[in-house]
Amino acid sequence: MIRIDSLTKRYGDLAAVDDVTFTALPGRVTGFLGPNGAGKSTTLRVLTGLAVATSGRATVLGRRYADLPNPGLEVGVLLDASAQHGGRTGRETLVLAQRTMGLAPARVDEMLELVGLTRTEGRRRVRDYSLGMRQRLGIATALLGGPRVLVLDEPANGLDPAGIRWMRDLLRGFADAGGTVLLSSHLLAEIETIADDIVVIGHGRIVASGTKSDLLAGAGTLVRADDGRGLAAALVAAGHQASLGPDGTVLTDADPATAGRAAFAAGLAVTELRAADGAGLEEMFLQLTADDQRDPALARAAAPATTSGVPS
Repeated sequence: MIRIDSLTKRYGDLAAVDDVTFTALPGRVTGFLGPNGAGKSTTLRVLTGLAVATSGRATVLGRRYADLPNPGLEVGVLLDASAQHGGRTGRETLVLAQRTMGLAPARVDEMLELVGLTRTEGRRRVRDYSLGMRQRLGIATALLGGPRVLVLDEPANGLDPAGIRWMRDLLRGFADAGGTVLLSSHLLAEIETIADDIVVIGHGRIVASGTKSDLLAGAGTLVRADDGRGLAAALVAAGHQASLGPDGTVLTDADPATAGRAAFAAGLAVTELRAADGAGLEEMFLQLTADDQRDPALARAAAPATTSGVPS
């Protein structure tokens, strides 16, 4: 498994990652979500030995990545498909990794076939690859050593719909065979489709974690009124937790009937009232990270949400 224990990474006075703890388990796909700058990539860099933690610990299969004798045989990593050497061919990239890991040469052709790169494409320079082809090459490199763990940062970037479907099936099959997948992505619909567990990070801290079904089922009630700020205040005054999302919808821990009565007592006309369990991952993500949004309009809309947060 992957275990992150009280991990903190500071750059001067900035805590890019602040006391982060979570696990990614075998046989499951763990989606790692957060806005830009929330700490996802820093966490993955510490996990894979590219950055040193200020405090805490990140381990794979019970050891630090740097302590693995031949890490490619244990952990497959793809953090940036564009970082591959542009002057090498795709095949040369895999041959170099194959020799470094001490694998049989035949493994290179197996991986090219697995990720859908033809022999002709394998002989092309990586600088001439599309982003989608680089992603496929990066996945081939990650899987080359037959690892038990995959750590992937935005692996679907640049893939067309068929490529995304291929990626989804590949990762699902890897997990179903007992592998551990830690997947960071901005494609929330894909995460909702494939992930078994979800970890959400904001401002360097974990704001929610658990199984996908539990997080979505426990989302609470969504209420919308012309005066969203007043509605949130009315629910808080009635003893409930409430947050105003970037789209003006209020998320509350009150059940729909109770939320409706609170709005009625405050003289507010409700235009939408429903259980949040059908709202999906995107709605939950925006609510949980409302104060971490970089869009100025979303940030202004989310400002009153700090009155009281809704628990995950």
